[in-house]
Amino acid sequence: MKKKVRWGATALLALLLTAGLALSGCAGEPYVTSVCQTGTDGTDTIYTVYYSDGSTTTFTATNGADGSALTIDDVYEKYCREYGEISYEEFLDKYLTVNTDSSALIVQGILRSSVTVYSEFAVTQIGMFGFSTGISLGIGSGVVYRIEDEYTYLVTNYHVVYNENANKDNGSNIGRKIYCYLYGSESTPVSTGSRDEQGYLVYDYGVYAIECEYVGGTINNDLAVLRAKTEDVRAINPDVQAVRTAEDYSVGETAIAIGNTEGQGISVTQGIVSVDSETIDLELGGITRSYRLLRIDTAIYGGNSGGGLFNMNGELIGITNAGNTQEQNINYAIPVQTVRGTVENILYFFNDGISTTTGLNKPALGVTVTEENARYVYDATRGSGSICADIVVDSIEGGSLAEQWALQEGDRLVALIIRGTEYPLDRAYEISDLLLLARPGDALQMQIERAGETLLTDEYRLTSGDFRSVS
Repeated sequence: MKKKVRWGATALLALLLTAGLALSGCAGEPYVTSVCQTGTDGTDTIYTVYYSDGSTTTFTATNGADGSALTIDDVYEKYCREYGEISYEEFLDKYLTVNTDSSALIVQGILRSSVTVYSEFAVTQIGMFGFSTGISLGIGSGVVYRIEDEYTYLVTNYHVVYNENANKDNGSNIGRKIYCYLYGSESTPVSTGSRDEQGYLVYDYGVYAIECEYVGGTINNDLAVLRAKTEDVRAINPDVQAVRTAEDYSVGETAIAIGNTEGQGISVTQGIVSVDSETIDLELGGITRSYRLLRIDTAIYGGNSGGGLFNMNGELIGITNAGNTQEQNINYAIPVQTVRGTVENILYFFNDGISTTTGLNKPALGVTVTEENARYVYDATRGSGSICADIVVDSIEGGSLAEQWALQEGDRLVALIIRGTEYPLDRAYEISDLLLLARPGDALQMQIERAGETLLTDEYRLTSGDFRSVS
C-alpha cells in the first residue's frame, strides 16, 4: 500500500566526545566516553574525563589572562598534553559535538539563513456565475544558499513557486510574483482591494518584502532556485548569512526544521533523522512521481515546504517538503546531496551564457542497476554507520555511454570518476546524485568489478549534446 503524503558557542560550556574515543590500543582497556566542564572559579576551568568503566579523572585549564573563557583550541591543546596526541581535524570533525543544551545557540545562528516565501498566481475558476479570475498565494519557506555582491540566491521547493492551475501570463506556471521575508522581518501580503490593468487584485507585500526572481528549478527533485538583489537583502538585515551544507547525515542525528508553519511566520521544531533514504510517491502537476527523501520525526506543517533541515552543527542536511497525512511523526526532506548537486547544477547552466540550458541538465549513462548484498556498515571511528550494497548492472541502453564503456550485465559498479575525482558507489541512488556534478568538457570513467577483476573504463569526455534537460 502506498503511503499518502502531503506537501507540505560562546564560552565553552560543555564538550562531549562520542563514545569509542580510545586513547590506548589495548583491547579491553577503558576508553573515554565524554569530557565535560564540571567547575570554574573564573580563573581556572575544571574538566572531568569519563571512562567506559565508570571511572573519572580531571584536569584544570587556565582561562585567558583577561578573564576570557577557554576556547576549543585551549581545551584541545590541554587534552593532548594530558591524554595523548590526536589530530585537531579528528578532534573537531569526528569526536567533538555540542551537548543538546546548546541547541538554542545553533538555532540562533541558522535563523539568519531562513526566509518565508510567497508566490502569487493568477487563476481562473468556474463558479455559479461563469468564469472568475483571482489571485492564489502559495506559501512556503526557504533558505539563503549563497550571497554574492550583486545577487543573493535562495532555495525552496518547486511546488512552492509552481501552480498547475495558474494562468500562464508569464508563459509558465511559475509564480507571476515571488517575494521573501527574512526571519524577524516577516509579514503577510494584504489585498489592497484595487486591481491592476489585467484585472487582478493587487496585494501589498509591505516594506519588508524582498522581490525575488525565478532562476530555475526541477519538478522531479522538487527544488527551485530564486535570486534577489543583495542590496535589497542587506537593506532589511545586514547580518543575513548563507547556510553551510553538511557532507552527509546519519540515522539518529538531530534534525532541526525551520519554516513558515501554517503561514504564521518562521518557527522551529526538532527531532531526529529516522530513515536515511526512502522512496515516496508524490503528485505534482497532475503526475505522480517517485522522490528519494530522508525521513524525520521532526514536526512540519503546511508552510514548512522549502525550509531548511539542520544538524546540531547548524549545517543544512536537507530541505523539508512533505509529511504523512495519516501517521504522526513521519515527515520528509530532500537530502543534502540532492539539494547541493541540483542547486549548483541549476546555477551553472543559468550562468553558462546559453539560453537553452536553463534549469537542471545532466548526462545519462544509459544503464539500469540493482542493489545486491545490502548490509549495514558501522564505522567505529565516526561512531555511526550507513547501509551499503553492491551496485550491479541489470541492463544497458543501446547507443548509450554505458554501451561505449562496454559495460556488461552482472558488472559491479565500484566508483564513478568525474574530473579525476573518484566517488565510491555504495547505493544505486548515488549515481544520479553524482551525475548532477558533471559539466560539459568533464572526463568520466567508471571503475567496475567483473569476474573478480577490477577494471577501469576508457575516459569519456562529455559534450553539451550529452546533457538532457530535466523537468
